[in-house]
Amino acid sequence: MTPTPTATLVARDWAEIQERMLVPLYEAVYDRLEVGPGDRVLGLDCGAGLSLLLAAGRGARVTGVEPRPALRALARERVLEVLSAAPEPVARPYDVLTAFAPEPAALATALAGVRRGGAVVLADWGPAERCTVPGAPAAADLDGLAAGAGLRPDGSGRVFCPFGYADLESAVRGLLSTGLYEVSDPAQAEKELAEELHPFERADGSVWLPNIFRYVIARTE
Repeated sequence: MTPTPTATLVARDWAEIQERMLVPLYEAVYDRLEVGPGDRVLGLDCGAGLSLLLAAGRGARVTGVEPRPALRALARERVLEVLSAAPEPVARPYDVLTAFAPEPAALATALAGVRRGGAVVLADWGPAERCTVPGAPAAADLDGLAAGAGLRPDGSGRVFCPFGYADLESAVRGLLSTGLYEVSDPAQAEKELAEELHPFERADGSVWLPNIFRYVIARTE
């Protein structure tokens, strides 16, 4: 399927504006797991692949899964191996599976490729009172998701991930690329979101949205 111009544009906004806002989360997880040379990392819903690039920069061998064609194409432009669906189990299973926006069905399929005792990282938004992004979803039950998947808990953490933008236009474009908002009328969506962001504008025109994200680490049995 060929991405529509709109899908490609939104994917570019994600890759060029929004994706880097989650770097503190990615780095905290990789630090906690001491990801490095010899590790094999599988990233679910990897978007344009920034999380994989960070792991690869630590020496890990990375593979991504991204079902959205426009984002998958951008990740492949970064010379990453990115599949449209979780791969079949391989001879040498993955050491780390990351799901920074976990979907139960995709998680269940991918778990078959993680070695026994391997790490599974689930992450999502933190408590609503600690997130200032307009329309941010309620915190997911990551512990329940891990338990339901038959995983053994092995720690958790919270990470400060402020969303900072040079100006209001960048903030609107970046946030619309997240998929958090219903966009039947793009012009109206941009107008409404801009109005909600005005309280977060600074004197220099930048926009600052403090947020907390939470992650859970679990192990396969």
